[in-house]
Amino acid sequence: MHRGKGMKFVGDSRVPAVRKPNIPKDYSEFPGKTEAFWPNFLLKEWMVGAVFLIAFLCLTVAHEPPLERIADPTDTAYIPLPDWYFLFLYELLKYRYAAGPYTVIGAMIMPGLAFGALLLAPFLDRGPERRPSKRPIATGLMLLGIASIFFLTWQSVDSHDWEAAAEQGEITDELAIEIDEEAEGYQLLQASCLSCHGDNLQGNPGLAPSLLGHHEEYTADDYKDIAVNGIGTMPAGQFQGSDEELQVLADYLVEMNELAAEAE
Repeated sequence: MHRGKGMKFVGDSRVPAVRKPNIPKDYSEFPGKTEAFWPNFLLKEWMVGAVFLIAFLCLTVAHEPPLERIADPTDTAYIPLPDWYFLFLYELLKYRYAAGPYTVIGAMIMPGLAFGALLLAPFLDRGPERRPSKRPIATGLMLLGIASIFFLTWQSVDSHDWEAAAEQGEITDELAIEIDEEAEGYQLLQASCLSCHGDNLQGNPGLAPSLLGHHEEYTADDYKDIAVNGIGTMPAGQFQGSDEELQVLADYLVEMNELAAEAE
């Protein structure tokens, strides 16, 4: 038996005999129709993205952000407003069958169906036509979605009470008086109360209310009762001093509230 007898050699054209450098194809035969992804197309995309990024950064520097006062979770009268790109969903939740007991429908089911259909669009509409006029169902659904978003966004902006929103979020100097930190009453407050109510008696949102602004609401006796017996979520026994010290503390709070009322 001779060596190699009965054997067949098969060549694979996918394996090049000579390795060539990775040079983009010459698209000069198709001017204006296609180009190399790297670096031609990708470089253009990066340049456009850089222009928009720089423009956005300049906009943030030129215009101050519309900041509001510190958020207060205890303020149930505050009317929130989401960013502009969520206004249509915010307006949707105002309708009868998308709010109240139907909130799940407006907040999850309806947006889920809409965005799910958008994600599945390439698989649901697999026709070869690219012109919108030749794809009436897909075009109609897309126009309906865009029109709904524009209408709900406009409706949300038009029906919102912008004056009330500006007032509720306005940043004001809540401390209009100078706190006498050398007074005996302040020292008593510092020992038992200011860890929750703040060094300037301004309170802490969600933790403890302000000790100011109660000029017509509490008297010295009321302050003494609250310090001993507590109120609301404030437990009893917070003040451990003598009766004389309790009276000094109550008189100090009455004085500070009177000063705050006069400053207003």
